[in-house]
Amino acid sequence: MTHRNETLSEQIEQLVRAHIEAARREAADALARAFSSASTPARVGATPKRLRTAGRRRASTELSALGARLYEAVVAQPGETMAVLAPDLGCSPRELHRPMAALRQAGRVRSVGQRHQTRYYPTVARAAS
Repeated sequence: MTHRNETLSEQIEQLVRAHIEAARREAADALARAFSSASTPARVGATPKRLRTAGRRRASTELSALGARLYEAVVAQPGETMAVLAPDLGCSPRELHRPMAALRQAGRVRSVGQRHQTRYYPTVARAAS
């Protein structure tokens, strides 16, 4: 029985060694493939990733003028999102964030919703007492 246990133990050890060696070969092949594909030049006609370029700072007068146009757009179309208002103003929704923040801080516009679902409404002016 001892001889049989030793033979079984040797067979298990041999299988484990073979498995480890096969795993090492597969890992080495995978690394070789990964590094060889990384060093190949880009495909012809492939578009490069767009690099972020620093935008220019807008003057406060430009922001206030855009804010006034944005307020008029909100009054004309209450309950719309920036994505709907932006094309009417000839700019992107992202460009409207600062003017909209100024309008909200001034109390001229209120917002309902979150993120891209946010809708904007003009605030009702209080009657002077």
